[in-house]
Amino acid sequence: QVQLVESGGGLAQAGGSLRLSCAASGSIPRFNIMGWYRQAPGKQRELVATIDTGDITDYADSVKGRFTISRDNAKNTVHLQMNSLKPEDTAVYYCKHLGWGVTWGQGTRVTVSS
Repeated sequence: QVQLVESGGGLAQAGGSLRLSCAASGSIPRFNIMGWYRQAPGKQRELVATIDTGDITDYADSVKGRFTISRDNAKNTVHLQMNSLKPEDTAVYYCKHLGWGVTWGQGTRVTVSS
């Protein structure tokens, strides 16, 4: 099993920045994919960004150029640097780990005020 511990999030003003981190522990294969998804009130959970152990990344169009995902494979940690935040980025952000199975974090709330 994999355990995920998320940190970061909180409140920011439009145009501001926040940084999310997610540390994975447990049974982790050499190749895995970690990423962030988000769910706004009344909406479905959606992809924000993912990164694999080869540093191949994928971003939602809505965050390209503003968010950057990175990882430290030695620490099994993924980071999401969120810049130029917009009110529509307000959501609960969930870390996801895809290895032997799929594991979700508990979520961390991000609120962007206009």
